[in-house]
Amino acid sequence: MSRVRVDKWLWAARFFKTRSLAARACELGRIQINGLPSKASHEVRVSDMLRVKTERDEFQVEVLLASEMRGPAVVA
Repeated sequence: MSRVRVDKWLWAARFFKTRSLAARACELGRIQINGLPSKASHEVRVSDMLRVKTERDEFQVEVLLASEMRGPAVVA
């Protein structure tokens, strides 16, 4: 799988507890893909750079694997 919706990816990567919280963060402009604000339906690809702002922290991450399956926290 090479592309997946950003809200699904954020949930699968365990940045948010639910997909609806990830979608809400996109609506509020807290998610950027390659420096641009993202909608929940935007697709992320391998090698995209994401800036994720949560209530407590701000992360900048590179997408290494595009998966919509939520796995163990160790893998995430």
